[in-house]
Amino acid sequence: MLRRESLSLALAFIVGVSIGAVAKTEKEFVSDAIKGDNAEIAMGQLAISKSASDPVKTFGQTLIDDHSKAKTDASAVATKLGVSPPSQMSPDAQRAMTRLQQLSGSDFDKEFIRVMVEDHQKDIAEFKQEAGNGHGPVQQLAAQTLPTLEKHLQIAKSLNAQK
Repeated sequence: MLRRESLSLALAFIVGVSIGAVAKTEKEFVSDAIKGDNAEIAMGQLAISKSASDPVKTFGQTLIDDHSKAKTDASAVATKLGVSPPSQMSPDAQRAMTRLQQLSGSDFDKEFIRVMVEDHQKDIAEFKQEAGNGHGPVQQLAAQTLPTLEKHLQIAKSLNAQK
């Protein structure tokens, strides 16, 4: 019996630590959102220059346009929170960018679309979680950005189906 209780306590501790490690502060969320916008803008520019496909190039321009607006909105919220908007992208995005820079044509298109699907799925989950956490400016930002992220995911999935 004692062994089972110890196991239960250990499991509860691990789950609690895991949940705590996943939760971001509002400042971290906004900073990460801006880093994501930076990455999407840079990858959109890369798509325009490296893709062999007009639809992928068009999607690249959509990413540039939509994430430039999102970055402006997120930067305004960051400033209200006393956070300096970052100019870099996350290390994961930088690694993806490095891989994409080495490709061109249809090889680029396949990897770019894969990265866009994966990234937007992850972003949508994070933005949904943040949007459900209250009614402040960060939650409003997350909620207003979600439809754009969902649109990008649909475009990326559509492009993936065409390949």
